[in-house]
Amino acid sequence: MTTDGILSQLNKASAAEEFFALLGIEYDAKIIDVARLHILRRMGEYLAGEEFTGASDPDIALRCKATLERAYADFVTSSPIEQRVFKVLKDAAAPQSNKHPELVQLGSLE
Repeated sequence: MTTDGILSQLNKASAAEEFFALLGIEYDAKIIDVARLHILRRMGEYLAGEEFTGASDPDIALRCKATLERAYADFVTSSPIEQRVFKVLKDAAAPQSNKHPELVQLGSLE
């Protein structure tokens, strides 16, 4: 590991596999191939609720590891479509309006 803190190292990571390697987490490549962006997005959602101010780097690393493991576990047992992490998937599942367009009598049109 470099002298950079874990958050700095994670910030520089560009692939899901790097996140898993930095945090020492084993993974199934088949799951990562399908849900890599979803897992990282979910990890980000979980990390948004964390407060790292004043925490030591080893403590931060453990919390990040637990967060990534939790996010990964979400996709081990279900699919990205079921988890609906991204807006496009959330919108696709949103209840559709039952409003029908009002009928207009042809004779009333000018």
